[in-house]
Amino acid sequence: MKQNNVVTLAAMKARGEKISQLTCYDYSTARLMDQAGINMILVGDSLGMTMQGYSDTLPVTLEEMILYGRSVARGCRNAFVVLDMPFMSYQVSPEQALANAGRMMKETGVDGVKLEGGEGICPQIRAITAAGIPVCAHVGMTPQSYHAFGGFTVQGKGEAGAARLLKDALTVQEAGAFAVVLECVPPKLAALISRKLDIITIGIGAGGGCDGQVLVYQDMLGITEGQTPKFVKAFAQVGQQMMEAFQAYDSQVKSGAFPAPAQTYAKSDCGDEVLNRLDESQSAPLLSVCSTQ
Repeated sequence: MKQNNVVTLAAMKARGEKISQLTCYDYSTARLMDQAGINMILVGDSLGMTMQGYSDTLPVTLEEMILYGRSVARGCRNAFVVLDMPFMSYQVSPEQALANAGRMMKETGVDGVKLEGGEGICPQIRAITAAGIPVCAHVGMTPQSYHAFGGFTVQGKGEAGAARLLKDALTVQEAGAFAVVLECVPPKLAALISRKLDIITIGIGAGGGCDGQVLVYQDMLGITEGQTPKFVKAFAQVGQQMMEAFQAYDSQVKSGAFPAPAQTYAKSDCGDEVLNRLDESQSAPLLSVCSTQ
């Protein structure tokens, strides 16, 4: 049993302990996050932008999410891994949502799935959780619906907007979600929702009153190109370090400094006498005459 699961995460909320979550899309990075003690990892459909170069998440397919999710799950021994259900993989019907969620769980080894929306997708949440699949909901600014919002904008403004968002959060809890992401929500409203809900809340651009926080890992490492959202904090400038390393490699390859003797298998070379015979031979080289010492 993983150290982080639906029971232990709920207990963290009950004790007032904050929950850490990051996005991830590959085995090597997942392994490092897991060893660092990150509680939850989200294989987000944000990979459409961070890994594939799209301007939004809509083009990402179910097959792509399964491929990335499988890689991340293999790298996690203790982190709870959640896999995003991509656009139009669950909106059609509860039956479609259940079939695709089941496939995602079966083919990846992740611990749960996430789908966007509030009251309108509660039938899908009920169908998925009834099959024993943990569901994380996502309300507020839901990227798959950004066209309907007129862009990536703060949600829950004004009394009517706040009431609607609170209702969404309460209804996804009633439908069986074990957690809910609150994205781009005014901090006081996010804190109120977190107090009213029994399930855990994960904030992104929603202030410190949520039970946990999530960031896109390229953003928090300073790898993202261009302007990042206001809620992002870069905990390192890994992008600059990577650029410098790539430039150093390029320079050393072109100058001949790499590879140096330290990066070669000199002890396994054929002797000069053998190489001379091979060089003079018109027949196929007899590689068996080369010995490794």
